[in-house]
Amino acid sequence: MPFVTAADGARIHYKDWGEGRPVVLSHGWPLNADSWEAQQLLLATHGFRAIAHDRRGHGRSEQTWNGNEMDTYADDLAALIDTLDLRDVTLVGFSTGGGEVARYVGRHGTARVAQVVLVSAVPPLMLRTDDNPGGVPVEVFDAIRAGSLADRSQLYRDLADGPFFGNNRPGADVSQGIRDAFWRQGLQSGHRNAHECVAAFSATDFRRDLDAIDVPTLVIHGDDDQVVPFEVGGKASAARIKNATLKVYPGAPHGITDTHKERLGADLLDFLDS
Repeated sequence: MPFVTAADGARIHYKDWGEGRPVVLSHGWPLNADSWEAQQLLLATHGFRAIAHDRRGHGRSEQTWNGNEMDTYADDLAALIDTLDLRDVTLVGFSTGGGEVARYVGRHGTARVAQVVLVSAVPPLMLRTDDNPGGVPVEVFDAIRAGSLADRSQLYRDLADGPFFGNNRPGADVSQGIRDAFWRQGLQSGHRNAHECVAAFSATDFRRDLDAIDVPTLVIHGDDDQVVPFEVGGKASAARIKNATLKVYPGAPHGITDTHKERLGADLLDFLDS
């Protein structure tokens, strides 16, 4: 399996499919690069070089004790891009991966970046604070952390069977396979890594990072996202990023990389060809 080496020596696994202009895909919590397989295959078969990496502590990457925060995640992404000498890159970030992409731009700029796509992404700031009163209460994230410590296997089952894919909505029909894949990928992450990543995705302030994005940006979000509410995530990010394009998927949940993969794939190809 191919790896790149991060600044602290951590080994970061990646999958590199196809040839053409590069698209780098950053995954959500507690998943890994496998969560992008539908989009990665589509992009690779349409003339793009689709690259998806496992965030440190997730999937096949090294389960480091330290570095489970956004600055290091962004620097790991930079190590991948620099090692492979990628240019004119389209960065695509889902959920936590959207934060990783935003922080990459905030720390490393857009010299190698042509486009940005944020999908169900956590920026600008999920956590409710004095200057972010519309955010999600800290008790929600405390419950996730407590569930992870008590029985993280069941936590991942509950997320997959319920809010992540909107399977708790009337008439929902999310396959057992999709839900099992979430659970399987979650358990491939390191216990400490996944636990600390909750703070990374919920409490990191990405507002200045979004202000630094100066390339064409597509923001995609479902308006029934129960994990990163639309008002907190996609709507707020699109309003903050200069000249961003917002696409809202009516009634769509958080995990649209699976539940709406055909529409998402078409929108990605349209944006890449724009």
